[in-house]
Amino acid sequence: MVTVLFHSTIFGPIHSRRLGVSLGINLSPNDGKVCSFDCVYCEAGYNSQGAGTTGLPRRDLVAAELEQMLVYMNVKSKPLDVITFSGNGEPTLHPDFAGIIDDTIALRDRYFPNVKISVLSNSTRLDDEKVVVTLRKVDNNILKLDSAIDETMRLIDQPASPSFTCEKVIEQIAQFSGQCVVQTMFLRGEHDGKKIDNTTPQEVEALIKAYQRISPRQVMIYSIDRKTPEQQLEKVSHEELEAIASQIRVKGINVMVS
Repeated sequence: MVTVLFHSTIFGPIHSRRLGVSLGINLSPNDGKVCSFDCVYCEAGYNSQGAGTTGLPRRDLVAAELEQMLVYMNVKSKPLDVITFSGNGEPTLHPDFAGIIDDTIALRDRYFPNVKISVLSNSTRLDDEKVVVTLRKVDNNILKLDSAIDETMRLIDQPASPSFTCEKVIEQIAQFSGQCVVQTMFLRGEHDGKKIDNTTPQEVEALIKAYQRISPRQVMIYSIDRKTPEQQLEKVSHEELEAIASQIRVKGINVMVS
């Protein structure tokens, strides 16, 4: 069974295929998962493994651990491109998310002023104005949109909220326009006996219409790279991703394939 990836609040730096040398911040428990999605491809496993025992990291401890690492990297002249909020769940669920972002910006400005701050979010908290305001502060506001068709989105992402719909989330992402990056995972396979495939012409056409409506700074498309909790999934080849990217680019949208 796939379980949580990160057993600390600050992790890395690691080389991100999309962002470069990345120092990670995990705002979920170190021994469990807290997320508003339960994605079939999540590298941190399914939510059924539980939230663990350590709880969400306190704001002051996040800042202290981050500063300790940034001081060390600064003294050792270690390279760093980005500080990335990801980890074992959805970072915007942390009750002190706004304050932690403010602390991170201040520490970044003090020790690595040229480094970007990224947040990888599943887009489920965009109905919270405080979350929206906070995401506008970061350099890379990276928002998930795996399908623009409800049935497919529910198969892939398995949102906790029954009221979460593609129409609603596309409208919410669109409020950021050029202040966001949209990230889409392409995959095929099965889950609970149901076929999953967001690479079909219908799916790609719906996504392109959503991207046009959102008008993001960039679209990132990718496929499975590590072990997934659902074993009946197929990685989409780089060549096929490039073919999908070509269809998006002709609409004037900037696309990164990784």
